[in-house]
Amino acid sequence: MKQGFDLAASLVRGVEGRSGAWSFIQGFAAHWSSTLETGDGWTEADLAAAEERLGVRLPAALREAYLLFGRRRDLTSNHDMLLSPAELHVDDVREALVFRHENQGAASWGILLDSLQDDDPAVFIRSDLADKTAERWDGWLERLSLCFVEIVLSESVQADGESCNFLDPDDNSIELLEGNCVQLPFPAYPIGEEEHATRWFLGQDVLLRDDDGMAVLARGRMPEDLDRIRDLIPGDWLNDYR
Repeated sequence: MKQGFDLAASLVRGVEGRSGAWSFIQGFAAHWSSTLETGDGWTEADLAAAEERLGVRLPAALREAYLLFGRRRDLTSNHDMLLSPAELHVDDVREALVFRHENQGAASWGILLDSLQDDDPAVFIRSDLADKTAERWDGWLERLSLCFVEIVLSESVQADGESCNFLDPDDNSIELLEGNCVQLPFPAYPIGEEEHATRWFLGQDVLLRDDDGMAVLARGRMPEDLDRIRDLIPGDWLNDYR
């Protein structure tokens, strides 16, 4: 698999539904990190205990993701935090089941309670605001399995080490990104923000996330892959000490 994984082609199938999403994550882990193994997921007993505590049945997509790779922090929690089954909770206004937190508590991701019966429900995000009356659950991605693909991609470009870096881009940087890399077939998100959406690109063994021209995060399979992309897109890279 390490020799034959086609990230772009696998991602096409990964955004179509749950089985494709899990296949993509398995291939991505094997090629860009390490192969998924028994013990990388939580157990049925862990999930059953969470369901009993919460008094709800967890959606199929959430159960499948947690069982497959929920304990793999390198895939889920380099920056933001995927909650363990014991940490899953209903938000304080009792609108959503919360399963992920932003690393400084600035936002949470959740599934609306009235959609928990769906196998692959939509995911929403709520910012933590000073004015609590202004907080609301806004659309993030239309399916939970798609959100887990995004989690694995986003956490991969925010890992520690020499294979990851951050670019403070200018207009020329974005033009070079678009000219030297292929945009990946991932839906625009957050929902309703198509004009200011996050975009994903692939260079030669380099994965890049463009946050609406405000920041570019990059992950090379190897440090030398990242060096190559920094040569193609010169600019204010955070940790380029060459």
